[in-house]
Amino acid sequence: MKNYMKLELAAIGENESFARSAVAAFALCLNPSLAELSDIKTAVSEAVTNAVVHAYGKESREHSLWIECRADGDEDGGVLHITVTDGGCGIEDVERALLPFYTTLENDERSGMGFTIMQTFMDGFSLESERGKGTKVTMLRYIGREKIPNEKNQDAVKERTDA
Repeated sequence: MKNYMKLELAAIGENESFARSAVAAFALCLNPSLAELSDIKTAVSEAVTNAVVHAYGKESREHSLWIECRADGDEDGGVLHITVTDGGCGIEDVERALLPFYTTLENDERSGMGFTIMQTFMDGFSLESERGKGTKVTMLRYIGREKIPNEKNQDAVKERTDA
């Protein structure tokens, strides 16, 4: 079974819970465990929150973010691909942004753990960003199947991104 979903949402904080619930509902076709579903919801929540808070700043209500999901597998499990994209300001220093506790909004009580949480809770992760054009977070999660080594997961995410 192959299934696909694409959402466009206003880049506002109120849509974070809808986004994570929509992705979780979509993932149900792969029959995830509660722990897998919780991990997916947490990672999506972090990706959407990053887009809302960092991509557009105070003008987020006037902009969109996009979530695309693809499920490959069956009721015994498979692979869930998730992409969260914004058309915002982009990330100035991607390598630095991936460091735990790094934040550009220190005065807003941000922990700087968003990307770290996404990487920890998902089986594959990639980040692409261009200043002035936006950011794309791609995540991969194996559902109900034995995990493959992390290097292969990163290759799978890269292949998905290049496609």
